[in-house]
Amino acid sequence: KMGLKGGEFSVEKLNETKGKMEAFLSEEPRLEETCRWLKRDIANEEQTRTLKNFERTFGCYIMSDPGAKELRKDITELEGTLASARGQMKLGALLPGEGFKEMSSVQLRNRMSASASEEERRACYDGMKSIGAFVCANGFPELVKMRNSMARKLGYVDFYDYKVTQAEGFNKARLFEILDKLVDGTRDIVKSAREALTKEKGKDASEPWNLDYMLQGSVTKKLDPFFPFEKAVERWARSYAAMHVGYRGATMTLDLLDRKGKYSNGFCHWPQPAWVRRDGSWQPSVANFTSLADPAAVGSGLTALKTLMHEAGHAAHFANVSQPSPLFSQERPVRTRPTGPSGAVGHLEERIVSGKPYQVFELCRLVAPCYFERALYELPEDEVTVERIQSLAEEVERRIQGGASPRPLLAVPHILADESSCYYHGYVLAEMSAFQTRAYFLEKHGHIVDNPAIGPALTEKYWVPGNSAMFLDLVEGLTGKPLSGEAWVSHLKEPVKETLKRERSDYDEAVKKGPAVSGEIDLDMRVRIVDGDEVITDSQQTGSFGASAEAFERYVRRR
Repeated sequence: KMGLKGGEFSVEKLNETKGKMEAFLSEEPRLEETCRWLKRDIANEEQTRTLKNFERTFGCYIMSDPGAKELRKDITELEGTLASARGQMKLGALLPGEGFKEMSSVQLRNRMSASASEEERRACYDGMKSIGAFVCANGFPELVKMRNSMARKLGYVDFYDYKVTQAEGFNKARLFEILDKLVDGTRDIVKSAREALTKEKGKDASEPWNLDYMLQGSVTKKLDPFFPFEKAVERWARSYAAMHVGYRGATMTLDLLDRKGKYSNGFCHWPQPAWVRRDGSWQPSVANFTSLADPAAVGSGLTALKTLMHEAGHAAHFANVSQPSPLFSQERPVRTRPTGPSGAVGHLEERIVSGKPYQVFELCRLVAPCYFERALYELPEDEVTVERIQSLAEEVERRIQGGASPRPLLAVPHILADESSCYYHGYVLAEMSAFQTRAYFLEKHGHIVDNPAIGPALTEKYWVPGNSAMFLDLVEGLTGKPLSGEAWVSHLKEPVKETLKRERSDYDEAVKKGPAVSGEIDLDMRVRIVDGDEVITDSQQTGSFGASAEAFERYVRRR
């Protein structure tokens, strides 16, 4: 997935290790032994909790149907083949005056956001659109059929129902009850925003190749000098340190720069989860995460910084899961937002004025993949064809987003991989919880940025439990309210003048206080920063996090 040159990592080895892990977790004698211990009723409270976690985990992997097991193997192989083909795809755009230029999907989207040439933006959109045709021609329809067949053999309605039930503990119908309320509650906001966009910027503003540029293009250029990506590592660390977020001795490898063949989305994974051993000693986590920065591209610094802050939130979550087994680790998106440097305040005000009325478009972009995948796996098998899948994607874009999307649904990489397919709703639920949690903290503390109470609260209530508690229960446990989209919708409805007043007040207060963290940074971690196969810096060798951040900064400037 990462376009590495060495033979240590490959699609074949990924399939092999994944197969071994699933084989271990799906051995029926493990579940049988777990159930025997639970029935004996001699375990203490902690042991019982651990055994119930084993029961749930093994139950998720065990497939009683032999046909489902065989399909699972075939699916893994096809996913690997498709991922490899997608990674080697010659992607790019036929640019005016330049001819075909090879670019990653991230570079294409950055150009669409920043280029003043509509012809160039259109060419980049065509490049993004080509991804859908490519994946459909390289096995995606067959993969959809196989996934559905496996899920139905296991007694589920379809593959989406299988995935959401396994991950969330409730079924597809319950999930879309939650999402439907969010979509229905913002339908009028979406309609008004699209009408306002056309009125303000012209009828072509809503074309997919124009949309992002019309919303942020000029402001993106103005903000670009204030968000150089070489400073991203230091800014992330100071932001998290000010909130007293720690990583409990974790080793983290960061691969932050875009390159050919690299997976086209930020992600974080854990070769070693954190847990408390039987003797009470602590096993720190080992995490790898990635962003896709192109320091030469306008706007790439801010985009990649957002990705870095997001993935660092995932890493902080799993570095702090403190339970008596590594099986208590689970994935749940956690978002932490970056703050800008002081000189950018005027441009940030301009960004609020120009962008706030259209923030609902981001909600639409998040929910659209959920509705696409639901419709995709509900198709009758004889309709799962290249042509129907492509037309379905376009139908959902029009229905949910009001028109074609700058990031076509078939270009969303999550739909291809087992671990992320039928899981985009995780981002929507996380965003709902982020707004709800933010509202709770603001009501309780008055501010979030540089607030040392935030990290400990997130650690205790959200991160330490791992999957010993369900996600909906965690949110209600901290905020005191069931998860809903109320805070998110309220934010979208807030008038621009009120937003400006609030943001300006927060900014002035932060300037008055000054930097919350100065001098050496301590996040209680070892950080390694790499660029593919090349190790840029390692805090174990440099002696400090700050020295490694400086080494990264020098590397990016030379690159």
